[in-house]
Amino acid sequence: MTKSEKSIVIERITSELNESKNIYLTDASGLNSVQTSKLRRACFKSNIKLSVVKNTLLEKAMTSSEKEFGELDQVLKGNTALMFSEIGNAPAKVIKEFRKKVEKPLLKGASIEDAIYIGDEQLSYLADLKSKEELIGDVITILQSPAKNVISALKASGSTISGVLKALSEKK
Repeated sequence: MTKSEKSIVIERITSELNESKNIYLTDASGLNSVQTSKLRRACFKSNIKLSVVKNTLLEKAMTSSEKEFGELDQVLKGNTALMFSEIGNAPAKVIKEFRKKVEKPLLKGASIEDAIYIGDEQLSYLADLKSKEELIGDVITILQSPAKNVISALKASGSTISGVLKALSEKK
């Protein structure tokens, strides 16, 4: 790869790092072509961009990026595949589901909404994280719940009050 080709790749990776809020670094070495194809297909179905990169080029892209990646540069050993996603927990769910059949890919680290996670032991935690959309849905449900309770109580008590008034008027 020539110097100009490397600089083009570094620029591309840098722009992807800057544009994406959720970045996962994985080790997919040891997967055969069929398994790699299945992983790529699973990523595509979940709107995850998967690309294999050279560690030296990724390290240079991380350095020139606008974001802070903390200790993620320390996990750049061996093969590295990048996963970019709009939803923070989507890559972790894909990896966790894929690993039910195969031992790889391993999670090296992740940058999710500017938080850094290092190591494969973080995978279960990241997969169980709720996405921003799920959290908004939970908040809306919580906010609607008291209003529904008040309305149903008013309806119930309203029918009780009208029943009592009707009974009193019939007595007289």
